[in-house]
Amino acid sequence: MMTETDTLIITKASLEEIQLGWNELKLRLGQLEAERTVQATEIKNLRTLLDTVVAHRQKSHNELVMMLTNLVSKLNINDVGVIVSRLMEHTNNVNNFLSAIVKDGIEAPVEQPQVLKTLEQTKRDLATATQAAAAKLIQLSSPLEPAMLSSLEGDPELFFKPPFARARRGFIKTQIPRERVVREFGESALPFFADMTTDAKLNPHPKPDEIMLGFRREFPELIAQDTTLPEEKRRGLNLLFEQVQTSRAATPDGRAQRNAFQSLSFVVELRHYYDNQATEAPDVAFAQRLPSILEYLVQGGTSDLPEEALIRETEQLLGMVINPDHRQMVVNNVGKGGGPGATSRFVLRLRMPKTSDFDQTIVDFIRHLIPPLNAPPVATFVQILRLVSPEMQMATIKAILHTDRIRRSEAEELGEKIGEAFGLKGLADQLRADQGLSPELERQLAWVKIKQMISSRNDPGMVAAAFRDRLTLKYDGDELRQSWVTLTEADPMSLIRIFCHLPYLPDGATASIARPIMETYVTRLTHEKYASTYNKIVNSLRNMYQAKPDSPTLQSFLALVRWVDATAAGKICTQVGIPTHPG
Repeated sequence: MMTETDTLIITKASLEEIQLGWNELKLRLGQLEAERTVQATEIKNLRTLLDTVVAHRQKSHNELVMMLTNLVSKLNINDVGVIVSRLMEHTNNVNNFLSAIVKDGIEAPVEQPQVLKTLEQTKRDLATATQAAAAKLIQLSSPLEPAMLSSLEGDPELFFKPPFARARRGFIKTQIPRERVVREFGESALPFFADMTTDAKLNPHPKPDEIMLGFRREFPELIAQDTTLPEEKRRGLNLLFEQVQTSRAATPDGRAQRNAFQSLSFVVELRHYYDNQATEAPDVAFAQRLPSILEYLVQGGTSDLPEEALIRETEQLLGMVINPDHRQMVVNNVGKGGGPGATSRFVLRLRMPKTSDFDQTIVDFIRHLIPPLNAPPVATFVQILRLVSPEMQMATIKAILHTDRIRRSEAEELGEKIGEAFGLKGLADQLRADQGLSPELERQLAWVKIKQMISSRNDPGMVAAAFRDRLTLKYDGDELRQSWVTLTEADPMSLIRIFCHLPYLPDGATASIARPIMETYVTRLTHEKYASTYNKIVNSLRNMYQAKPDSPTLQSFLALVRWVDATAAGKICTQVGIPTHPG
């Protein structure tokens, strides 16, 4: 079989044809070379322009993210760390993409915002504090297992695992987990302990790893009579018994153990929050968990009064809370049940930088320290006031001189004695006049007295007269605002009755200051900011109208509102269900 192939015949060009086409070929090659040079120049210019645009885009984006970060970090929000982290993640992604376009590489990361730097430094400080607190508990020979405490350095989340949670509960209640006793001493050691978990009615069949044991009262006699345990385990049981007894005793070693445990709990809880801000609620951490820990810590002294060392230790722990609002939240929730914890709360607040409610804090502090008609000894005040700055001491003594919790003569005598303890002689004579108080503190004290009149169910006419006298004496925006706040804190019926008596003097005449005051009150009442107060007033008026349409209190209130603002009166009548008449 034969295969047919194609034959390509190439004819050679003649010399004349080559000479005729040479010039044309040379011209075309020159043109192509020129075009190539122009394109190379254009490509180079475009690359330079692209680099410039990308660099400018990176710089402007980084600046924008830093500005947003600084703004966000100043807001009063709870998840600022999460938002800032997302901003930084976004800008790094943008930088990586732009860098890959122009250089096929990754640009160096941008500088971290200050809030993230603070967060990272705080986490490192918390890790160091965790290690120090755990080491202190080990050094103090606490009943907690040393290996368990040492494990927190590598993984602080173990603190919240069931084994550690049972050990923590056992430390507080001076009990030992059953699983630990069995692991270290064997089941033959169980007769030395009493089962604190199993209960025939409440918990008849608990899980073995949930059972907590307590040493029997006769443990020293039992261990001395026992001959079944090896000597090494006998020594271990005796050591554990001594550790438990020390941890529960009111001795320096026992208090040191308990304080170290509270410090460890605080730093681990705070570290857990900062590691899990996206899922942890700040209110739970800063209003519930951490305040209760600090309350146990500040009360771990030798007396019910705060001690300087414990207050300083508490402030060091509070210093690790980044957000000032969170720090204030922790302090405000210490000692909510009153007693020594409340005293520590006020001391901590007075040692913090001044806030807008500083004067109110002083007033509340005095009300806490001085029960009605029963002032504590001078030594108590002196011991507490030594914990705050001289400025705060002076402000507190001024408030004591003007308090109405005790008789005026007793208040001046008490303030004079406290002042003498701080080297301030003749203080009562110097500060007897009202100008000795700051305007804000004097205002707070005056309106606290009026609040007490309202809460004591005094006659509405007397309360209205107190309002009128105070505003006549000092009529300004701050006084009006404080008077309105005081009025809104009363129940709706008290507010209505006081409002009805406000314009009338004892002789039946109308006070000249009444109309501007009531205009302000009605304007505030109908403002959306006080919608809750407005709704309560309308509901009370509606109930009065349904019970007795011609109620004098109802008619008087509506008449006074109509006197100062007819539009507001019409709105109230409509919502109450009272028919309005034209004109």
